[in-house]
Amino acid sequence: MTAAGQTFNDRVLAARHSIAGQGLAKAVCKATTEEIIGPKKKHLDYLLHCTNEPNVSIPTLANLLIERTQNPNWVVVFKSLITTHHLMCYGNERFTQFLASSSSNFQLNAFLDKGGVQAGPLRGYDMSPFIRRYAKYMSEKSKSYRNVAFDFCKVKRGKDGGTLRQMTGDKLLKTLPHLQAQIDSLLEFDCSSQDLNNGVINACFMLLFRDLIRLFACFNDGIINLLEKYFEMNKKQARDALDIYKKFLLCMDRVGEFLKVAERFGIDKNEIPDLAKAPSSLLEALEAHLASLEGRKPGSGGTTPTGNASAFGAASGDVIDEKTAARLLQEEEAAMEKFRSTASASNPFAAQPEPSQEQTPNILDLFGVAAPTNGSGAPAASAAPAAMTASDLAAAKASDDLLQLSGNPFANMLNAAGSGQPIYNAAAPAPGFNTSGSGNNEQTINPFA
Repeated sequence: MTAAGQTFNDRVLAARHSIAGQGLAKAVCKATTEEIIGPKKKHLDYLLHCTNEPNVSIPTLANLLIERTQNPNWVVVFKSLITTHHLMCYGNERFTQFLASSSSNFQLNAFLDKGGVQAGPLRGYDMSPFIRRYAKYMSEKSKSYRNVAFDFCKVKRGKDGGTLRQMTGDKLLKTLPHLQAQIDSLLEFDCSSQDLNNGVINACFMLLFRDLIRLFACFNDGIINLLEKYFEMNKKQARDALDIYKKFLLCMDRVGEFLKVAERFGIDKNEIPDLAKAPSSLLEALEAHLASLEGRKPGSGGTTPTGNASAFGAASGDVIDEKTAARLLQEEEAAMEKFRSTASASNPFAAQPEPSQEQTPNILDLFGVAAPTNGSGAPAASAAPAAMTASDLAAAKASDDLLQLSGNPFANMLNAAGSGQPIYNAAAPAPGFNTSGSGNNEQTINPFA
C-alpha cells in the first residue's frame, strides 16, 4: 500500500518519529524513503539548515544517516548515501569534519540486495555494485579530508590565490597523491548511459559529475604549480613529480570518458569543460631533465645506472644500446664454442680416459716406484726381486734414481704388498742374504746405502 508515493513502512516509521518528538530522525526518514526517486529538495534543504544550527547535534544527524545505510533495501541505502554526499558538499563543514574523524563510516563492501523485482525491470542486485562503489568514494572523500584538513571541492581555484597554486613543492608532492586517489575512486563508479535509468542513480550521477569538475580543476592547478617548480627540484622530487604527471595524463583520458557519458545523459554542453591535452614534447622535456639529474641518456631507462652495469658501459662512460649488446653476446658465444672444441685437446682433465683392464691400484706406491711386472704387463708372480749388484749400480745414472729407491727393500716390499703378491717366496732367498748358511758368501752390497 502506498500513498503519495511513499510505502507503508515509510509512513509508519515517520509517524513513530513524530510521536516520539524526534524531528531530526523524521526528516532523515523522509529524505530516505523507499520511493524510487531522488531525495526531495525540501527535505535536503531542511537537513542543510540543521547543519548550520548550533543547537543541532551533528553526530546525531550523521549517525542517523549511517544507520539508514544498514537497511537491506537498495533504495534506502542509495538515498542515504546521496543525502550524506549532499550535506558534505553544501552543508556546514562540521558535518564533514565529524565524518572524517570517524574510522568506520560506510561498511558496504559486501552489500547486496537480494530482494524481488521493484518497479518492473529494476532489481536490487543490478544497483548493488553501484552502491558499493559509491560508498567507497564517500569513504575516500572523508579520508582525504582527514589527511589534508580541507575539502578539495571547496578550496579556492585559479591562478589568483588558488590553494594548490600557492603550495610549496614539498607540500604539493604530499597533497596531490590524496587528490589523485579521490579522483580515481570517483572514476571507478564506471556507469554507462544505459545504467542511468532511474531517479536514484541519476541524482547520484549529478553529484559525482559536479565533484569531478571541481576535483579535476583543482588537480589541474596542482599540476601547473608542479611543472613550474619541476626544474628547481632535486632528483628524488623530480622523479616523484614526473610520476604524478604521468598519472595525471592517464587520469585525463578516464575523465574524458566520464564526460562523454555525462553528455549522452543530457547534461548541457556548456557545463562540460573541454580537455586539451598537453603536447608530447612537454613529457619528453621532463624525462630529459630527470635523465640529466640521474646522469644517464634520455630514453635509456627510468633508473640510474648502478655498479652492476656492463663493463663495456663503464669503460665507455655510456649505456650500451640493444644492438651493441646483441653483437657482443654473439661474439662471446662464438668464442666459447671455439674454446669447447679445443678444450679436449689441450685440457688433460677434459679428455675421458680410455677403458682398460681393471687393475688393482698400487695405493702404497708412495715413492713412485712401479711394481714388478712380467712379460704381459701384469705384476710378476715370483717372489721379491733380487738385490742389485755393484756393476748395476755403477751403470745407473745418479739422476735416474735420486732417492736411491732401486735397492731399497722396504719400497719393494710395499710395492709387492700393494699388488696383492706375497712379499717373500719360499723358493727364493731373502734379498741381501745367502741361504747356504756360510758367512763368507754374504753379499758385498749394502741395500741400505
